[in-house]
Parts: sequence; C-alpha cells; structure tokens
Amino acid sequence: MDNIKLEIDGKEVKAYETMTILQAARLAGIEIPTLCYNDKLAPYGGCRLCLVELASDNRTRLVASCVYPVQEGQVVKTDSEKLMKIRRMLLELILPLSPTGPVLALAEKYGLKTSRFSAEQSDCVLCGLCVRYCDEVKKANAVGFTGRGIDRKAAYLPDVASRVCSACRECWTLCPSGKVALETDGACFPKPDWEK
Repeated sequence: MDNIKLEIDGKEVKAYETMTILQAARLAGIEIPTLCYNDKLAPYGGCRLCLVELASDNRTRLVASCVYPVQEGQVVKTDSEKLMKIRRMLLELILPLSPTGPVLALAEKYGLKTSRFSAEQSDCVLCGLCVRYCDEVKKANAVGFTGRGIDRKAAYLPDVASRVCSACRECWTLCPSGKVALETDGACFPKPDWEK
C-alpha cells in the first residue's frame, strides 16, 4: 500500500515506507544514475552517482538516494546543476579506470568525452557488485576486496573460488565495466589459475 507522499523533481510520488528515494523515483519513472546498485542486493551507496538534493528547512543537503529512506513530505531534486557537476566529476574520476560499457554510456550522457585525470586502466570501479552478489545471493564468499586505498581491488579468494567460481560465473554479468570474464582476462580481476 502506498502510504508516503513525497515530491521528486516537482512531481508528486507515492511510495511505501520501506522504500529508498531511488526506488520511489524509479517506480515513478524518474531516472537516477547508478553503478553500484542492483535490485537483488542490499543498498551500498558506494559509487555516489545516485546523489540527490534533499530540501528541508530552507536548506538542501546531498544524500545517496539508494540508501536514503523515503519520508512523508520530502522534496527531492535529481537533476539540479549542482548534481550534474558532481556526477560529471565522479564520472571523470571513474572513466580512466573503465572507459567502456555502462561507465562510458553514462559519461557520454553527461557530456564527457575524455577525462582530465589519468589512472592505470583496471576495468574495476570498485562498485562491489561482484563481492556483494557472491556474499548476499550465492552465499559463497568466493570474491572479496583486497588492499586499501588506491591499492584496493576485487579478487578471488582462492580457497573458496577454486571450488565454486568455475561453475557459477553469475557475478561476471553484473560488472559495470562491461567486461565479460570469459572473453578477457577477468571482469574486474585476473582470471584465476584454474581458468588459465
């Protein structure tokens, strides 16, 4: 039952109290970009492309719409100039890592052809989709993050992955870099030894 009313981009939207702003917007046909969101997984808020402006008490603040719950009377903007600048900057930082697939499509949508930043192309945007899918849906925990800061990357956890990954491969289709592990040297991480 719809029991919450909020305003998104000037449109009255009805939502359930268990929804996030992103879910309510999508239900109303309002598109908010994401890279780390998937309906099958718990909200993560990692990529921050889903930032929206939430107005209250004559002030606005930025919130990640994929993790922020709807509330009665909220006033939300998804396409202000401030948000467009932030999304362009985020995409400009991500683009050198993965200049293909959904990342490239989003960059083009926001008017980016190149990035003024450089980085070693890794094809991993650290969205965590593969890690979270393996944990939350498959309950295998065969993929995880290693390293910290700029050395962080997704990697197979060899003890488990050698037993389960070759028969599964479901996480590979989630990768927003658009890579298919069977055709390349891994989606976001190198092929494991048993696949070479």
